[in-house]
Amino acid sequence: MNGAPLAARRAEALADRLPPLMVAAERVAATVAQGVHGRRRVGQGDSFWQFRPFLPGDSANRIDWRQSARSDNAFVRETEWEAAQTVCVWRDGGSSMHWRSRGQAVDKIERAELLVLALTALLLRGGERVSLIGSGQRAVTGRAGLERLAEQLSELGEGNDGLPPDAVLPRHGRVVLIGDFLAPLPRVQAIVGRMAAAPVTGHIVQVLDPAEALLPYEGRVRFAWHGDGRAGGLETLIPRVEGVREAYAERLAMQQDGLASICGAARWGFTVHRTDHPPEAALLALYTALSPEPGHR
Repeated sequence: MNGAPLAARRAEALADRLPPLMVAAERVAATVAQGVHGRRRVGQGDSFWQFRPFLPGDSANRIDWRQSARSDNAFVRETEWEAAQTVCVWRDGGSSMHWRSRGQAVDKIERAELLVLALTALLLRGGERVSLIGSGQRAVTGRAGLERLAEQLSELGEGNDGLPPDAVLPRHGRVVLIGDFLAPLPRVQAIVGRMAAAPVTGHIVQVLDPAEALLPYEGRVRFAWHGDGRAGGLETLIPRVEGVREAYAERLAMQQDGLASICGAARWGFTVHRTDHPPEAALLALYTALSPEPGHR
């Protein structure tokens, strides 16, 4: 089977499901938005964030006299930083992402695309710019930005090797990479190191099917991988899966520990998300991780 027609069919399938995917993404984003407050960055702006006690070194003209009159202390009124930043997002379109175990509602790439679009919706609500790595398009903004990025996602294509392509990244921007990250660690380290040198900060979300995380099978099982759909592929017959479960768990833990170490060395974040868990939990953790501490841009 030719790889190009297969990629075209997958792109058409994504385009067909974009409307319901966007609805789901906006619903997830709306749920998470109820639990967060803007970008939580102190700075020049009009949106009120919080009152805090007057501190030595603060200018007296920053005191909010109305709030201060209600107590024995002086208070400063803080606003949120309103300068938009650019967040570059990427989802793995490799062959391993097109898999789901029996009984699961979504495969890994569907969940990755949902997280990309939901995060985009949430960031655009906060006034940020979002760019899709590999699309070659400018960052999107505003209410219409989500639809434009969804269209870029449908045109992005697949068949990568599980790692993001080389891309020009905005200095001091932020990067979010979503995939299964089962590639060899040295290759992941090279990608993260190159991006961190841009310099950008980032976050990796490893998306796994629950069967990949737990290896719940019993007895004699044949595992097959058909790559990009062409003839051939790889097959492995394991007579007793339960006999290799512990070794498998150790190998997966080593991969995840390695990913966490790579991210830690670059001062990036790292989380693991299973497709049988709610996307809202992953999105909230991701959005919180992207939010700078108060007082830092």
